[in-house]
Amino acid sequence: MKNFLITTTMLLFTCIAYATPEQDRETFQKFYTDLFSDIPIEEFGNGVYAIDQDARYQWEATLDFPPYEEALEEGQALFNTPFKNGKNYASCFENDGINIRQNYPKFDAKRNTVITLELAINDCRAENNEKPLAYKKGDIAKISAYMTSTSEGSLINMVTPTEGNGLAAYEAGKQYYYTKRGQLNFSCANCHTQNAGRKARSETLSTALGHPTHFPVYRMKWAGFGTLQRRISSCNTQVRAQPLIGQSETYKTLEYFLTYMSNGLPINGPASRK
Repeated sequence: MKNFLITTTMLLFTCIAYATPEQDRETFQKFYTDLFSDIPIEEFGNGVYAIDQDARYQWEATLDFPPYEEALEEGQALFNTPFKNGKNYASCFENDGINIRQNYPKFDAKRNTVITLELAINDCRAENNEKPLAYKKGDIAKISAYMTSTSEGSLINMVTPTEGNGLAAYEAGKQYYYTKRGQLNFSCANCHTQNAGRKARSETLSTALGHPTHFPVYRMKWAGFGTLQRRISSCNTQVRAQPLIGQSETYKTLEYFLTYMSNGLPINGPASRK
Protein backbone atom coordinates (compact mmCIF):
# COMPACT_ATOMS: atom_id res chain seq x y z
CA MET A 1 0.00 0.00 0.00
CA LYS A 2 2.80 2.40 0.90
CA ASN A 3 4.61 1.84 -2.40
CA PHE A 4 1.33 2.20 -4.30
CA LEU A 5 0.66 5.56 -2.65
CA ILE A 6 4.16 6.84 -3.35
CA THR A 7 4.05 5.72 -6.99
CA THR A 8 0.57 7.03 -7.74
CA THR A 9 1.19 10.31 -5.93
CA MET A 10 4.39 10.92 -7.89
CA LEU A 11 2.50 10.16 -11.10
CA LEU A 12 -0.25 12.60 -10.09
CA PHE A 13 2.25 15.37 -9.36
CA THR A 14 4.00 14.77 -12.70
CA CYS A 15 0.74 14.87 -14.64
CA ILE A 16 -0.63 18.02 -13.02
CA ALA A 17 2.52 20.03 -13.62
CA TYR A 18 1.87 20.28 -17.37
CA ALA A 19 -1.90 19.88 -17.56
CA THR A 20 -4.88 22.03 -18.42
CA PRO A 21 -7.44 22.59 -15.63
CA GLU A 22 -9.75 19.96 -17.09
CA GLN A 23 -6.91 17.46 -17.38
CA ASP A 24 -6.03 18.30 -13.77
CA ARG A 25 -9.58 17.59 -12.67
CA GLU A 26 -9.76 14.26 -14.48
CA THR A 27 -6.40 13.13 -13.11
CA PHE A 28 -7.20 14.39 -9.60
CA GLN A 29 -10.54 12.61 -9.42
CA LYS A 30 -9.17 9.40 -10.94
CA PHE A 31 -6.40 9.31 -8.32
CA TYR A 32 -8.96 9.10 -5.52
CA THR A 33 -11.44 6.83 -7.27
CA ASP A 34 -8.58 4.40 -8.02
CA LEU A 35 -7.20 4.63 -4.48
CA PHE A 36 -10.65 4.04 -2.94
CA SER A 37 -12.13 2.00 -5.75
CA ASP A 38 -15.06 0.70 -3.68
CA ILE A 39 -16.38 4.20 -2.94
CA PRO A 40 -18.79 5.93 -5.38
CA ILE A 41 -17.43 9.31 -6.42
CA GLU A 42 -20.36 11.24 -4.93
CA GLU A 43 -19.51 9.77 -1.51
CA PHE A 44 -16.30 11.78 -1.36
CA GLY A 45 -18.43 14.77 -0.42
CA ASN A 46 -18.84 13.16 2.99
CA GLY A 47 -15.18 13.75 3.76
CA VAL A 48 -13.55 11.37 6.19
CA TYR A 49 -16.89 9.61 6.74
CA ALA A 50 -16.63 8.21 3.21
CA ILE A 51 -13.44 6.31 4.05
CA ASP A 52 -13.59 5.65 7.81
CA GLN A 53 -16.54 3.40 8.62
CA ASP A 54 -16.21 3.63 12.40
CA ALA A 55 -16.27 7.41 12.24
CA ARG A 56 -19.22 7.25 9.84
CA TYR A 57 -21.33 5.24 12.30
CA GLN A 58 -20.77 7.89 14.98
CA TRP A 59 -21.50 10.70 12.53
CA GLU A 60 -24.70 9.10 11.21
CA ALA A 61 -25.98 8.79 14.77
CA THR A 62 -26.00 12.59 15.01
CA LEU A 63 -27.95 13.17 11.80
CA ASP A 64 -31.40 12.51 13.30
CA PHE A 65 -30.95 15.76 15.22
CA PRO A 66 -28.24 17.72 13.39
CA PRO A 67 -26.37 20.06 15.74
CA TYR A 68 -26.54 22.90 13.22
CA GLU A 69 -30.33 23.14 12.85
CA GLU A 70 -30.71 26.23 15.05
CA ALA A 71 -27.78 28.03 13.39
CA LEU A 72 -29.19 27.15 9.96
CA GLU A 73 -32.55 28.65 10.91
CA GLU A 74 -30.73 31.77 12.06
CA GLY A 75 -29.00 31.92 8.68
CA GLN A 76 -32.35 31.74 6.89
CA ALA A 77 -33.74 34.52 9.07
CA LEU A 78 -30.69 36.71 8.42
CA PHE A 79 -30.96 36.06 4.69
CA ASN A 80 -34.58 37.20 4.65
CA THR A 81 -34.24 40.16 7.03
CA PRO A 82 -34.51 43.45 5.08
CA PHE A 83 -31.67 45.94 5.07
CA LYS A 84 -32.33 49.49 6.23
CA ASN A 85 -33.30 50.39 2.65
CA GLY A 86 -35.93 47.67 2.51
CA LYS A 87 -34.06 45.31 0.20
CA ASN A 88 -32.56 41.97 1.26
CA TYR A 89 -29.93 39.50 0.10
CA ALA A 90 -32.23 37.99 -2.51
CA SER A 91 -32.10 41.28 -4.45
CA CYS A 92 -28.35 40.85 -5.07
CA PHE A 93 -28.28 37.35 -6.54
CA GLU A 94 -29.59 35.51 -9.54
CA ASN A 95 -32.57 33.28 -8.78
CA ASP A 96 -33.03 35.33 -5.57
CA GLY A 97 -29.99 33.58 -4.08
CA ILE A 98 -31.66 30.16 -4.06
CA ASN A 99 -29.88 27.12 -5.51
CA ILE A 100 -26.79 29.02 -6.68
CA ARG A 101 -24.08 27.71 -4.34
CA GLN A 102 -22.85 25.29 -7.01
CA ASN A 103 -21.76 28.21 -9.21
CA TYR A 104 -19.26 29.59 -6.68
CA PRO A 105 -16.47 30.52 -6.57
CA LYS A 106 -16.24 32.25 -9.93
CA PHE A 107 -13.70 34.51 -11.59
CA ASP A 108 -14.84 38.07 -12.23
CA ALA A 109 -12.87 39.43 -15.19
CA LYS A 110 -13.99 43.02 -14.57
CA ARG A 111 -12.76 42.99 -10.98
CA ASN A 112 -9.87 40.69 -11.84
CA THR A 113 -10.42 38.47 -8.83
CA VAL A 114 -12.09 35.29 -7.59
CA ILE A 115 -15.54 35.84 -6.07
CA THR A 116 -16.48 33.35 -3.38
CA LEU A 117 -20.01 33.10 -2.03
CA GLU A 118 -18.96 34.77 1.23
CA LEU A 119 -17.35 37.64 -0.66
CA ALA A 120 -20.54 38.02 -2.72
CA ILE A 121 -22.57 38.20 0.50
CA ASN A 122 -20.48 41.10 1.76
CA ASP A 123 -20.58 42.72 -1.67
CA CYS A 124 -24.35 42.62 -1.36
CA ARG A 125 -24.15 44.36 2.00
CA ALA A 126 -21.89 47.05 0.55
CA GLU A 127 -24.32 47.64 -2.34
CA ASN A 128 -27.03 48.24 0.25
CA ASN A 129 -24.94 50.51 2.49
CA GLU A 130 -24.55 47.90 5.23
CA LYS A 131 -21.35 47.21 7.16
CA PRO A 132 -19.42 44.09 6.13
CA LEU A 133 -19.62 40.95 8.21
CA ALA A 134 -16.51 39.27 9.60
CA TYR A 135 -15.29 36.47 7.35
CA LYS A 136 -14.77 32.79 8.24
CA LYS A 137 -17.44 32.45 10.99
CA GLY A 138 -20.45 34.06 12.62
CA ASP A 139 -23.36 35.54 10.65
CA ILE A 140 -21.66 35.26 7.27
CA ALA A 141 -21.16 31.52 7.76
CA LYS A 142 -24.80 31.12 8.83
CA ILE A 143 -26.08 32.99 5.77
CA SER A 144 -23.76 31.03 3.49
CA ALA A 145 -24.88 27.77 5.13
CA TYR A 146 -28.52 28.59 4.47
CA MET A 147 -27.81 29.46 0.84
CA THR A 148 -25.81 26.24 0.51
CA SER A 149 -28.69 24.22 1.92
CA THR A 150 -30.92 25.40 -0.95
CA SER A 151 -28.46 23.85 -3.42
CA GLU A 152 -28.41 20.38 -1.89
CA GLY A 153 -28.04 17.80 -4.68
CA SER A 154 -27.05 20.32 -7.34
CA LEU A 155 -23.75 19.54 -9.03
CA ILE A 156 -20.79 21.88 -8.68
CA ASN A 157 -20.80 23.75 -11.96
CA MET A 158 -17.72 25.95 -12.16
CA VAL A 159 -16.77 27.39 -15.52
CA THR A 160 -13.44 25.97 -16.71
CA PRO A 161 -10.70 28.64 -16.48
CA THR A 162 -9.06 28.49 -19.90
CA GLU A 163 -7.25 31.77 -20.44
CA GLY A 164 -6.14 35.11 -19.07
CA ASN A 165 -6.26 36.05 -15.42
CA GLY A 166 -8.87 33.42 -14.59
CA LEU A 167 -6.40 30.73 -15.55
CA ALA A 168 -3.66 32.55 -13.63
CA ALA A 169 -5.85 32.55 -10.50
CA TYR A 170 -6.48 28.84 -10.92
CA GLU A 171 -2.76 28.14 -11.31
CA ALA A 172 -1.98 30.21 -8.20
CA GLY A 173 -4.43 28.13 -6.17
CA LYS A 174 -2.98 24.94 -7.58
CA GLN A 175 0.55 26.02 -6.70
CA TYR A 176 -0.47 26.85 -3.13
CA TYR A 177 -2.10 23.42 -2.72
CA TYR A 178 1.15 21.63 -3.62
CA THR A 179 3.59 24.03 -1.90
CA LYS A 180 5.06 23.15 1.49
CA ARG A 181 4.83 25.70 4.31
CA GLY A 182 5.18 26.17 8.04
CA GLN A 183 7.60 24.74 10.57
CA LEU A 184 6.38 21.23 9.76
CA ASN A 185 7.06 21.83 6.04
CA PHE A 186 3.72 20.36 4.92
CA SER A 187 1.57 21.14 1.90
CA CYS A 188 -2.17 20.58 1.60
CA ALA A 189 -1.34 17.68 -0.70
CA ASN A 190 0.88 15.96 1.86
CA CYS A 191 -2.13 15.30 4.08
CA HIS A 192 -5.10 15.22 1.75
CA THR A 193 -3.58 13.56 -1.33
CA GLN A 194 -0.40 11.69 -0.44
CA ASN A 195 -1.68 10.44 2.93
CA ALA A 196 -5.44 10.49 2.42
CA GLY A 197 -7.02 7.65 4.36
CA ARG A 198 -4.09 7.28 6.74
CA LYS A 199 -4.03 8.22 10.39
CA ALA A 200 -2.57 11.40 11.83
CA ARG A 201 -2.52 10.48 15.50
CA SER A 202 -6.08 9.28 16.12
CA GLU A 203 -7.71 11.01 13.15
CA THR A 204 -8.11 9.72 9.59
CA LEU A 205 -6.95 12.19 6.96
CA SER A 206 -9.71 13.10 4.51
CA THR A 207 -9.43 13.32 0.74
CA ALA A 208 -9.19 16.72 -0.94
CA LEU A 209 -11.76 15.49 -3.44
CA GLY A 210 -15.14 16.56 -2.09
CA HIS A 211 -13.86 19.06 0.47
CA PRO A 212 -15.77 22.08 -0.90
CA THR A 213 -19.12 20.31 -1.34
CA HIS A 214 -20.22 20.45 2.30
CA PHE A 215 -19.04 23.86 3.53
CA PRO A 216 -19.85 25.79 5.61
CA VAL A 217 -19.59 23.05 8.23
CA TYR A 218 -20.70 22.96 11.83
CA ARG A 219 -17.75 21.66 13.85
CA MET A 220 -18.27 20.44 17.40
CA LYS A 221 -14.86 21.94 18.16
CA TRP A 222 -16.09 25.35 16.98
CA ALA A 223 -19.62 25.03 18.38
CA GLY A 224 -20.75 26.81 15.24
CA PHE A 225 -20.46 27.14 11.49
CA GLY A 226 -17.20 27.90 9.74
CA THR A 227 -16.38 28.50 6.10
CA LEU A 228 -13.91 26.56 3.98
CA GLN A 229 -11.39 29.36 4.48
CA ARG A 230 -11.72 29.04 8.24
CA ARG A 231 -10.85 25.36 7.92
CA ILE A 232 -7.88 26.19 5.68
CA SER A 233 -6.66 28.63 8.33
CA SER A 234 -6.90 25.87 10.93
CA CYS A 235 -4.80 23.60 8.70
CA ASN A 236 -2.16 26.31 8.40
CA THR A 237 -2.07 26.66 12.16
CA GLN A 238 -1.67 22.89 12.56
CA VAL A 239 1.42 22.85 10.33
CA ARG A 240 2.68 25.96 12.17
CA ALA A 241 2.29 28.29 9.24
CA GLN A 242 0.89 31.81 9.53
CA PRO A 243 -2.85 31.79 8.76
CA LEU A 244 -4.02 34.41 6.28
CA ILE A 245 -6.97 36.76 6.57
CA GLY A 246 -10.31 35.66 5.19
CA GLN A 247 -10.80 36.34 1.49
CA SER A 248 -7.10 37.00 0.91
CA GLU A 249 -6.14 36.46 -2.72
CA THR A 250 -4.22 33.34 -1.72
CA TYR A 251 -7.16 31.73 0.05
CA LYS A 252 -9.57 32.69 -2.71
CA THR A 253 -7.42 31.12 -5.39
CA LEU A 254 -6.96 27.97 -3.29
CA GLU A 255 -10.74 27.70 -2.86
CA TYR A 256 -11.08 28.24 -6.62
CA PHE A 257 -8.68 25.39 -7.38
CA LEU A 258 -10.11 22.99 -4.79
CA THR A 259 -13.69 23.57 -5.92
CA TYR A 260 -12.79 23.03 -9.55
CA MET A 261 -11.17 19.72 -8.60
CA SER A 262 -14.60 18.68 -7.26
CA ASN A 263 -16.50 19.91 -10.31
CA GLY A 264 -19.42 17.59 -11.02
CA LEU A 265 -19.89 16.44 -7.41
CA PRO A 266 -23.18 17.25 -5.66
CA ILE A 267 -23.52 19.96 -3.03
CA ASN A 268 -24.30 18.25 0.30
CA GLY A 269 -23.86 21.04 2.80
CA PRO A 270 -24.07 22.33 5.30
CA ALA A 271 -22.62 19.40 7.19
CA SER A 272 -21.42 18.54 10.68
CA ARG A 273 -17.91 17.47 11.64
CA LYS A 274 -16.01 16.85 14.88
